[in-house]
Amino acid sequence: MADLTSLAYYIETFGCQMNENDSERIAGVLDAAGARRAASVEESGLVVVNTCAVRGKSEEKLYSYLGRLRTLKRKRGLIIAVAGCVAQLHRDGLIDGRPFVDIVVGPDNYQRLPEALAPSLAQGRVFARVLTSRSRNWDEEARRPVLRESRVSAYVTIMEGCDNFCAYCVVPFTRGREKFRPLRAVLEEVEALAQAGYREIQFLGQNVNIYRDPATGTGFPDLLERAAAVPGPEWIRFITSHPRTFGPEIVRAMARSPKVCRQLHLPLQAGSTAVLGRMKRGYTRDEYLEKIRLLRAAMPDIHLSTDIIVGFPGETEEEFRETLSALSEIRFSNIFSFRYSPRPRTAAAKLPDDVPLDVKRRRLIEVQALQKTIQAELHGTFVGRTIRVLGTGRSRKDEAVYSGRSEGYQVVNFRAPDDPVGRFVRVRITGYGPYSLRGDALAFEAPRLVAPPRPAALG
Repeated sequence: MADLTSLAYYIETFGCQMNENDSERIAGVLDAAGARRAASVEESGLVVVNTCAVRGKSEEKLYSYLGRLRTLKRKRGLIIAVAGCVAQLHRDGLIDGRPFVDIVVGPDNYQRLPEALAPSLAQGRVFARVLTSRSRNWDEEARRPVLRESRVSAYVTIMEGCDNFCAYCVVPFTRGREKFRPLRAVLEEVEALAQAGYREIQFLGQNVNIYRDPATGTGFPDLLERAAAVPGPEWIRFITSHPRTFGPEIVRAMARSPKVCRQLHLPLQAGSTAVLGRMKRGYTRDEYLEKIRLLRAAMPDIHLSTDIIVGFPGETEEEFRETLSALSEIRFSNIFSFRYSPRPRTAAAKLPDDVPLDVKRRRLIEVQALQKTIQAELHGTFVGRTIRVLGTGRSRKDEAVYSGRSEGYQVVNFRAPDDPVGRFVRVRITGYGPYSLRGDALAFEAPRLVAPPRPAALG
């Protein structure tokens, strides 16, 4: 491996949990080659911008950030690398259109960063490199260190890519087709994280519920149960699931295990069956609602979150109102909402983008206002209750206050007599806002007790 001991690097991440996990992998590769992590862009010789291409706004943020880096590069030497989904999608165009970008590296090629950087460091000048081949090797990747941001909660990738080709989604063109990590490698990583003291595991993939072990065909429900059998981590989460392939067997696996959090992100995208059809989502509004009923019958205390897109081509006011009614009926604990923006190479990009921008903006405001009200109402029901919280750090707004997450993934800010990071705490909720809960720590948990399995509520 190339020697990067003279190099300080900084990573800026745009995007979802997959991007965050990729940044941890990039940091691990650079760290193993001898590079050191810088606290800021100004202290670095290399800036890696890890990107998301799912929304047009994400790309806008990237190009704005690259403009600031270009100014900094003119003032002093700086190597700029663009990684991730935008790198894979636009490839040569990034360097052709922005010659100050030195390296473009896609998600399957992070291990090649040291070799791309070595000539630049050895010869004192930058050689532009584009690294976007499809060459993911799960076994080789498992041997590489990951420099994790958290010492409490760890991401574990179980699959990557997507074969659904939803009309608006660029993921099949940035992450490629579905690729499944061997079950053996997944469980070995979970066991290593358990030995390192991690309390929470978050399985990642573009569509985790269709996971199958390449060697044995073992599916996602069995993976959940085998991971839950590993002593140590007490909470297991996963993201993301596609409603079309989210079946009763996964609900049963969730309900059986006390370690699998009563929390699920299940993207709805739109509340209108007609819009879902144009989106090529593969399910109807009623089919989605039936899955919600199934989940709540098995786990009445489950917390649900979702994604919503407003202004998809052809969306009428009546169809938009169906989305609002779905939100009112389901009452998600949290949502991620966006205005539709055409993405290159997708089927929807060929449709007329016929919902005016001001209408998209107004609809997004309506969605977010309704959801804010719903969340405030849901959070109000927690006041006076004592809930279990995993401490993750200090509050960003008040150093005297700690922050953590509940099993339902709500942010909880609380006062505690001792550092709770990495520990489970019983917190009495005393107040709330639409986006977080407030409380006081009552007790730190004793060493982990193994709870008896919860009975499944499904036949």
